[in-house]
Amino acid sequence: MKHAVTRDLHAYWQRLKGRRLAPERGEIEPSDIRAILGDTFILEAAADGAFRFRLAGTRVCALYGRELKGKDFLSFWTGQDRATSESLMQAVTEEAAAAVFGLELHSAHGRTLSGEAIVLPVRQSGPGFSRVLGAIATHDQPYWVGIHPIMSQTITSMRMIWPNARPGFSDRTLHAPTQEPEDDVALTPLPTEPKRRVGHLTVLDGGRAD
Repeated sequence: MKHAVTRDLHAYWQRLKGRRLAPERGEIEPSDIRAILGDTFILEAAADGAFRFRLAGTRVCALYGRELKGKDFLSFWTGQDRATSESLMQAVTEEAAAAVFGLELHSAHGRTLSGEAIVLPVRQSGPGFSRVLGAIATHDQPYWVGIHPIMSQTITSMRMIWPNARPGFSDRTLHAPTQEPEDDVALTPLPTEPKRRVGHLTVLDGGRAD
């Protein structure tokens, strides 16, 4: 994790969950993460396959230039990245995986900005992990952020953190490409960590969550 926001949110989530797969929604206290609250959000896994914003911090809404409540988190991606992000979110809500991914954000005026996002499973009533705690933070804050909204984004890197012994879900590719990707598109992995190809990306498995 490159950004302090994603590191801080992951550490908070780890403290809440302890040895469980995920914390309960009612355990999340905004005051506990007040320093990064503007960068955080909560998603709901809907029956129609969407992951809709229930809450979004002020800096997240400013980045995208609009109120995000009710908007589908997956709608910011298209094509192969859309399929990858959909499978990634299924891993979070069905298998209690955590995910960190690098982003290239594209504004309505053709400007680009790099950032990092994290998504973490949270328990609500019922089976599975129907809530997702997350954050998005940019590595720079140019003057146009909050003026020219982000309209689309691409995934530039991804790391999955699987709980306990990795479940069967993680043995399947999150998105199978139609053809073998070019070597120069793949990310450079750390030499000591296992890697898999997911679509046009190389995924680093972050190990156990406990």
